[in-house]
Amino acid sequence: MTEDRSSLEAVSPLDGRYARYTDALVPYASEAALIGARVRVEVEYLFGLADLDELSLELDTEERDRLRTLVENFSIDDACRVKRIETEGTESRPATNHDVKAVEYFLRDEIRDPDISPWIHFGLTSEDVNNLAYRLLVRGAIREVLLPELEAVRETLVDLAREHRDVPMLARTHGQPATPTTFGKETAVYAARLDDALGRIEEGVEGLAGKLAGASGTYAAHTVAAPEVDWRAFAEEFVTGLGLRHLPLVTQVNSCDDLAHLFAALRGANSVLLDLDQDAWLYVSQGYLAQRGGEDETGSSTMPHKVNPIDFENSEGNLEKANSDLSFLADSLTTSRLQRDLSDSTVKRTMGTALAHCLIGYRKLGTGLSKVVPDEVAMAADLEDHPEVLGEAIQTTLRREGYADAYEQLKEHTRGQRVTRETLASVLDDPELALDDETRERLADLTPAEYTGLASDLVDELDENSGRRDDAFDNGD
Repeated sequence: MTEDRSSLEAVSPLDGRYARYTDALVPYASEAALIGARVRVEVEYLFGLADLDELSLELDTEERDRLRTLVENFSIDDACRVKRIETEGTESRPATNHDVKAVEYFLRDEIRDPDISPWIHFGLTSEDVNNLAYRLLVRGAIREVLLPELEAVRETLVDLAREHRDVPMLARTHGQPATPTTFGKETAVYAARLDDALGRIEEGVEGLAGKLAGASGTYAAHTVAAPEVDWRAFAEEFVTGLGLRHLPLVTQVNSCDDLAHLFAALRGANSVLLDLDQDAWLYVSQGYLAQRGGEDETGSSTMPHKVNPIDFENSEGNLEKANSDLSFLADSLTTSRLQRDLSDSTVKRTMGTALAHCLIGYRKLGTGLSKVVPDEVAMAADLEDHPEVLGEAIQTTLRREGYADAYEQLKEHTRGQRVTRETLASVLDDPELALDDETRERLADLTPAEYTGLASDLVDELDENSGRRDDAFDNGD
């Protein structure tokens, strides 16, 4: 079967149509990656046991190096061997029909030392291995794949904000013409929001936690087999050695509150970008953003003139799907009947799906942003067509001059009718307004394009606040 045909026959578009976007997650979200992470946890656990003076397990330097090489060079062929042990069995043993037990037998076959084999998976339940393996994978996926993509989107927004900090643009509140702003300032808002969201994601990654407490969270098997060992201290040192927080109080399962917190942070970032996708779509619709389409690109199957904002639409759809999946995961994984039920086992396998939809959403948004250019002519024309937005400036200035009914006066002249510059001039020319010439002239000369307040200067907030996440969440890496 050729690769092209394989992608066309994939059940999920993540492994078919969008595989080129999600390949970066294969080392963290695939079945092979999970098997490899389990092998890593089991090997690290062996090392930990061998370091205990109270136990008889010994691993010499050569054996340790061989096991480290096995972990570091764990291949797809190795993963297939583990899978065969689980599903088909080998000449020496039947199929385990158990994924973690298959890893144990794989390591026994690799080590082939009767003095070491009894210590593989010693005292552990599958969840001790799985909860750690999944967190190592999730941490890697977010740090190495998702965060760099989000950072790239943020940098694009920062660049757009700085480049177009002074480009005036009509704002719309409730969809109606409102006090003007600049395109740069509005873009800076999204950059700042995303920056905050990135900080929450990093905090969530730092908060990932693991357990190593046995079948019911009591260390029962460990303490009966080797009561001379301080297993609570061992578990804490082992889990923190993997870069995770240690959970001392658990059932058989990790409560997954840490994952729920992390997924909430991802949903927060996705919500910011969904808002951006929808605004970008509207700006394209209004003609504020022009799109640079490829020469050979087809915008519509029937209308040759069209360049559709498909990247923003695709991003929106994927981020909505991602948020739905992340919400489901957070709700499902934090509940378990009594000390353990297996409903979480199949659900955890879908975490990669949620992360993949995130990744596609980020990349599609980045592509969309790279194709758009603010149409300053269109923005200027729209500003000129809506002089009524200056009513706020006039009535606020009149308030300062002591006219308590200034709002009502402007409302009478502007609401529900077509407002022109002449309309506003007639208000200012009212002989009952005792305005000094300078104030009257300043208001008469004001244009919508000039009525942007401190919008341009607010873009500089991005520079003033840059690096605060690095300072706040520096983990020493």
